[in-house]
Amino acid sequence: MKKHLTGVASLAAGLCLFAASAQADYSLSILHINDLHSRILPVNKYDSTCGAEDLAEGKCFGGFARVAQTLNDRRAALQAAGKNVLVLDAGDQFQGSLFYTKYKGQAAVELMNMTGFDAMTIGNHEFDDGPGTFLEFLDKAKFPVISANTIASQKSELRGKFPTSIVLDRAGEKIGIIGALAEDTDETSSPGSEISFFDTARAVQPIVNQMEAQGVNKIILLSHLGVPRDKVVASQLTGVDVIVGGHSHTLLSNSDEKAEGPYPVVVTAPDGKAVPIVQAYAYSKFMGELELTFDDAGNVTGWSGDSVLLDSSFPENAVMKARIAELNEPLAEIQKREVGVASKVIDGDRNACRSGECEMANLVADAMLARVREKDSSVEIALQNGGGVRASIDEGPVTMGEVLTVLPFQNTIATFKLKGEDFITALENGLSKVEEGAGRFPQLAGARYTWNPKAEPGARVVSVEVGNDKDGFVPLDPAKVYSMVTNNYVRNGGDGYSVLAEKAIDAYDFGPNLEDALADYITAHSPVTPAVGGRVLVSE
Repeated sequence: MKKHLTGVASLAAGLCLFAASAQADYSLSILHINDLHSRILPVNKYDSTCGAEDLAEGKCFGGFARVAQTLNDRRAALQAAGKNVLVLDAGDQFQGSLFYTKYKGQAAVELMNMTGFDAMTIGNHEFDDGPGTFLEFLDKAKFPVISANTIASQKSELRGKFPTSIVLDRAGEKIGIIGALAEDTDETSSPGSEISFFDTARAVQPIVNQMEAQGVNKIILLSHLGVPRDKVVASQLTGVDVIVGGHSHTLLSNSDEKAEGPYPVVVTAPDGKAVPIVQAYAYSKFMGELELTFDDAGNVTGWSGDSVLLDSSFPENAVMKARIAELNEPLAEIQKREVGVASKVIDGDRNACRSGECEMANLVADAMLARVREKDSSVEIALQNGGGVRASIDEGPVTMGEVLTVLPFQNTIATFKLKGEDFITALENGLSKVEEGAGRFPQLAGARYTWNPKAEPGARVVSVEVGNDKDGFVPLDPAKVYSMVTNNYVRNGGDGYSVLAEKAIDAYDFGPNLEDALADYITAHSPVTPAVGGRVLVSE
């Protein structure tokens, strides 16, 4: 722990990215995580549950016991040095492993209570099992869960259950924290009809103004919007000093060569002030630490910090580790069951599957198509959203635990018929937000398409063909009705695929669980050799 943070501290000393010639009047250290996604056990380098061999060799990362110990150790060290500290979570504790499948949010809230967070913002996946499951989490949370642009109607069971913001005191200074959630959560999760999502800037600015009128001049936006959206919001708001974010699983770092940008990214607000934005990847692998300095007027005069990789050199909290072992007992046998073998790594990297053809999504689409063709050979096309693929699988034996990490959502296979022209509309939706890293990117089996990333959204599909490499391809007929398969989330309009909800013919959403279909496919085709090529083509 100390050797890592010593390196961060020495780096931070040279990281005064915004001029601070005078001694700071007030300093605030923010420890933050985001998008843990039920990775309660340690994970491997592919973000899946770490196996026994990797555990023994010290090749694992994160897990809640390590996250909790690191947060608490660092908080104690900073406080002992006279620092003011906040511990924040930027959302998406839900969904991602068997711990969520069995316990929903109850394991997460228990462990978060044991850790001691100062605030959490709502993530879109907190709504995956509807408002009722999220309410059970809120009822047990001993920390505030906030969101300013998430509005529960008078009829909603969540009405009055979460505030827009909070004000905390640190050394006599008031710190305002405002929550914000991705505005398209109604498309990416299952909040129901009584929860609405509003434009972040319009929802947040009046709260900032009110805080400033009450003498609060240090304001944090705790965001689950994603870094691209955070940048836009930062350029629209005045009075927000820093954005601590999640949702896009972005690694911002000054020391990791795989980082997508520096820690922090800096955007200029309308009043000309610089706003630092931080995020620390996902899946419990990193903790972010940002130190801010303020002058007497509450203006940020400097910052330093970095994301810290929580490898096996960081100790795990013994009490929490024991509790996690108890919670894991009913899950262990399911996780250990081997379903087949991978001849090499099956790549399910988030960035790969949300921007182009990827190995894991191909495998999932192939598995769906194979399963339904067992009973109906007329089904021609499988569609899988890239964001539904949540992890890679390592070379060697494949366990059910790994399969469930790849496909944690308990989706069912959905069959339907659709006109070719409506399928093109579906593909256009899937390609409409590639720049944002949206999960709707279309992955196929039984068909291929060419698209132009330089074209405007809605006009990116160049051509579509139906068939396969063995039997050949024919152009898609816009007037023909095709038999298709996807997961029930997409078929019902998730990830913006409203055309499937509105235009699907003879839809049946209650087929086998997708994870079982994938496990059976791996069993039947072991050793599985992943491949890409030819399903998603890019025009010059």
